[in-house]
Amino acid sequence: MKKILINEDTWQTRVAITQDDELQNIYFWSKNIEPLERSFFKGIITKVLPGIQTAFVDIGQERAGFLHISEIDRDLSIKKMELNEHLENIDDEEEQKPEQYQQPDISKILKEGETILVQVSKEPVYEKGAKLTTCFTLPGRFLVLMPNIPRIGISKKIESKDERQRLKEILLNNLPKSMGVIIRTTSEFKNESEILQDLNYLIENWNIIQRKFKEANPKEKIYQDLDLSLQVVRDYLDNDVESVITDNKDAQTRIYKFVKQIAPEYTHKIKYYEGPPSLFEKYNIEKQIEQALEKKVYLKSGGSIVIETTEAMTVVDVNTGRYTGQSNLEETILKTNIEASEEITRQLRLRNIGGLIVIDFIDMSNHANKQKLFRHFEKALKEKDKFQSVLLKISEFGLVQMTRKRSGKTLIQQLTNQCSNCHGLGFTKSIQNESFAILRKIKEELEKRKPGTNILLTLHPSIFHYITNNEYNSILQLEKNYKSKITLISKDLNGIEAYKLEYLK
Repeated sequence: MKKILINEDTWQTRVAITQDDELQNIYFWSKNIEPLERSFFKGIITKVLPGIQTAFVDIGQERAGFLHISEIDRDLSIKKMELNEHLENIDDEEEQKPEQYQQPDISKILKEGETILVQVSKEPVYEKGAKLTTCFTLPGRFLVLMPNIPRIGISKKIESKDERQRLKEILLNNLPKSMGVIIRTTSEFKNESEILQDLNYLIENWNIIQRKFKEANPKEKIYQDLDLSLQVVRDYLDNDVESVITDNKDAQTRIYKFVKQIAPEYTHKIKYYEGPPSLFEKYNIEKQIEQALEKKVYLKSGGSIVIETTEAMTVVDVNTGRYTGQSNLEETILKTNIEASEEITRQLRLRNIGGLIVIDFIDMSNHANKQKLFRHFEKALKEKDKFQSVLLKISEFGLVQMTRKRSGKTLIQQLTNQCSNCHGLGFTKSIQNESFAILRKIKEELEKRKPGTNILLTLHPSIFHYITNNEYNSILQLEKNYKSKITLISKDLNGIEAYKLEYLK
């Protein structure tokens, strides 16, 4: 059974999804990091480049976002082209007949200096700004509303033809003509009233966005998705989830009220955990996060996979290791490959790896075994990964090429910085992540002690600077919660992860 585990502290929120106590997905949010994905902005067109059919849009971030012509919805394109063409030809004496077909040209759609409603479809990555779109989506519990794309899509995981037709008819009869939806897997066998409640909620959100756009200042964020905990609950809470467990009382109350509103039949699954040990320690999440940062992943059979990620692609290598099989080499290779395909599916989800992926399975001479492996891998991706992927047949060299939809930063990008000593050949934990880890250690120590315990904490200068400048309120909150005094000292230590904790009388 699945569990949703929510660790919420003053400095950071972490949400883990487990299947039979094995980590499947991990999400992070910090109040110091502004989430951009799915957010709506009133942007300003700063530059239009017809050569690459791209416009750069200032949305008030460090780097301008980029809007490619393929991400501009059809209705907006037609309206803008007609308007701009009319303005260009307004002084002409003769009315010009429109051409039967016009090759889309972004310079005829967008003009520098004008404002435009955009949504962030992908977070900034490396030196690239946020990827923007005007093909808007608003996710709900059962539906994803596409307010300006009049099309109905249905999850491929809903296999019953009768059920697909039933759901489609509900939406056809109730959806405004200019809008479209994607019917999510969670809508299967839900009654009409539940689906329409979700639809009306999303339409109202869209109306709010439109009103705010008219009133907002340029570069202003006008809409943001739910906070992380509620997003995950909305997207994952279903019959397969055994419980939603949080270690924060306020979070439990907030989640309970949210679930009572959208899915009251699941309110009994919202639970509060009071340690020690901490919630993530109890369910072995901390160790599994650490393992997800390593290149090498060991399989239960004794084989292994090695994952290497670059800016261009991710490469996965499969090895047999100690596994020798019970009859012959071909059997050993097939079983290792099949086990590896299951683990690769989990690792792609867990590490949030997208883009181009090349997998070097162990080569097999038997064509039937290659087909068996391909079908197994394809099925695993379809059933266990919600992100769209495209898989090519196994090549003669045992390679599988695939693409997986990108969404936000990878796990390594979230938790690590590029190493200044090896210039990108390896990674060290980020100062922020190490600071959070130390704050959690302080909290765990204070929980074991009587109220009134005073602590002297010696930190690496980088950690000391980060905590005193960004998380000083977290220190004050810990002092208040445990009636303690925490004194911080900056001192050169052996690495940013090192610290010294002493108890004062």
